[in-house]
Amino acid sequence: MVDVSKWPLFTLLSAQELASIRQACIFGTSANEAIYITHDDEVYVLGLNCSNCLGTGDSQSTIVPKKLDCLTGKKLVSLSYGSGPHVLLATEEGELYVWGHNGYSQLGNVTTNQGVSPVLVSTNLQNKRVTEVACGSHHSLALTHEGEVFAWGYNNCGQVGSGSTANQPTPRKVSNCLQNKVMVSIACGQTSSMAVADNGEVYGWGYNGNGQLGLGNNGNQLTPCRLIALQGFCVVQIASGYAHSLALTDEGLLYAWGANTYGQLGTGNKSNQLSPVQVMAEKERIVEIAACHSTHTSAAKTQSGQVFMWGQCRGQPIVLPQLTHFTSTDDVFACFATPSVMWRMLSMEHDDFLTVAQSLKKEFDNPETSDLKFSVDGKYIHVHKAVLKIRCEHFRSMFQSHWNEDMKEVIEIDQFSYPVYRSFLEFLYTDSVDLPPEDAIGLLDLATSYCENRLKKLCQHIIKRGITVENAFSLLSAAIRYDAEDLEEFCFKFCVNHLTEVTQTAAFWQIDGNMLKEFISRAGHCGAFKN
Repeated sequence: MVDVSKWPLFTLLSAQELASIRQACIFGTSANEAIYITHDDEVYVLGLNCSNCLGTGDSQSTIVPKKLDCLTGKKLVSLSYGSGPHVLLATEEGELYVWGHNGYSQLGNVTTNQGVSPVLVSTNLQNKRVTEVACGSHHSLALTHEGEVFAWGYNNCGQVGSGSTANQPTPRKVSNCLQNKVMVSIACGQTSSMAVADNGEVYGWGYNGNGQLGLGNNGNQLTPCRLIALQGFCVVQIASGYAHSLALTDEGLLYAWGANTYGQLGTGNKSNQLSPVQVMAEKERIVEIAACHSTHTSAAKTQSGQVFMWGQCRGQPIVLPQLTHFTSTDDVFACFATPSVMWRMLSMEHDDFLTVAQSLKKEFDNPETSDLKFSVDGKYIHVHKAVLKIRCEHFRSMFQSHWNEDMKEVIEIDQFSYPVYRSFLEFLYTDSVDLPPEDAIGLLDLATSYCENRLKKLCQHIIKRGITVENAFSLLSAAIRYDAEDLEEFCFKFCVNHLTEVTQTAAFWQIDGNMLKEFISRAGHCGAFKN
C-alpha cells in the first residue's frame, strides 16, 4: 500500500479522509498543492492555490479540502501539472479539463487569462478522446486514443513542435515525422517534449541545451526528431526530469541522457550526456522508471521490488543509483525530491492486494468470516478462534483444555467493559491500541490477568502519555493495583511534581485511606511537604 501521508500536505487530512482517497497528486513549486479523488469519484483540492491552480473559483488558499463540483462523477485517467502551475486532467470519457496559470496560453483556450476553475478544452479536439496528458513548465501535451499528439502553450524553444518559436494558443497536432505514427506515451521536461511510438521508437523536440533530447548534439529542435541512438531497442516507458531523460526498454534496460549536474543520470559522474547511455547494467531487470519535470531526481524499480534513487536527493547529489528501503518509486519523491511533488498521479487501485497484517486487521469483528463471538455489555465482538489461539496463550490454553466443536460459539464476558475487551481483541489482530488513558487502566488490568506483557507495556505508554493533574492519582492507584512498577514510579513523580494541583482534585480524596497514607509517607520522604 502506498501511504499518501508521507507527503506533508496530506497530514492535514483525517484518517477517514485519507481512507477515502483513490487517486492523488501533490504538485506546485513548493509541493504546496494537492488534488485527490475519492472512491465515490468526488474531486477535492487543498493547499496554497498559486495562480488559481486549485480551480476553486477564487485565489484563496485552504488547508481544508474543497470539492470541485464540476468534476464530480468524472473518472480520471491522467493528470499533469506545470510550473505556474497549470493543471491538465483527462477523464475516462476522453474529455480534457484545464485550469490554473495561463500566461503563455498553456490552457489551450486562446486567452492568457488564468483559469480560476476547470474548463473543458475542445478546440481542435472535437471527437478526439484524450487518454494521457503531460505538462512542461508552461506548455502542454495531450495524447489521443488514435495515437495523435497535440501540443500548445509556451514555445520559446520549439517545445510545441510547430516548426517555429511562436506560442501556440490552442491545441495543435504535432506532425512532421510523427505523421502516420501511432504514439503510445508522452512526457515533458521543463521546455522539452518526448513521445514513444507503438513500435518502441522515441521522438523528442524543444530545448536541447543539456542534451535532453538524446540526439548527440545540444541544438534545439523545433519539430520532432527520432533518437537514432536507441534504434534497435523497443522503449516501453519514457520519463523526463527538469533537463534529463530516462528510457526503459522491453528487456528491462535503462538508458539516461541530458543534464547531470546532480548525478541524475546515475553514471557515477556529473557530466552531461548528449546521447543515451545505459545505467544500472549490472542490476536485475528494471520494470519502472521515474522522473519529474520539476525535479532533478531519478528512481527505478526492479523486478524483485527493489527501489533505487539517484540525482538530487534532499539537496545531496547522488551520482550512482542507491538502493533504498522503499517499496515504491513514489516514496522516493515523497521523501527525497525537491520539491517533494508526485511524479505521476498516484493511484490506490492496486490496494486490492493486502498484506497478511492488513488482511488480519480487515477481518477483525467481521461477522461474515468469524467462527466465534464474545458478548460484552450486551454487544457482540466477532473473532476467529485460530487467530486467538495463535496470538494469545490465554486462549490457546482455553481452547485446548475446555473447548470442543459442540460447545457454544458465544462467550460471555462480565469482568471487563466492552471498550476494554474490544480493544484487547483488536490488539491481537493489529498489534496496536487506541484508547484514552482511563480505559487503558482497565486494559492494563486485563493484560495483567492474561499475562500479556507487550500489551501491558503499551497500556503503560498510553497512560504516561495521557496523564493529567485530574487523572494522575487514579492512574497511580491503578499502577499500584496492577503491579506496574515502572508506571507507578512515573505517576508518583508526576503527583509529587504537581502536588498542589493533585491534592485539590476529587480523585485524590476518594482513594483508599491506606493508599493515601502510603502516598503521604512516601512523598514526605521525598521532601514534598517540607514547606
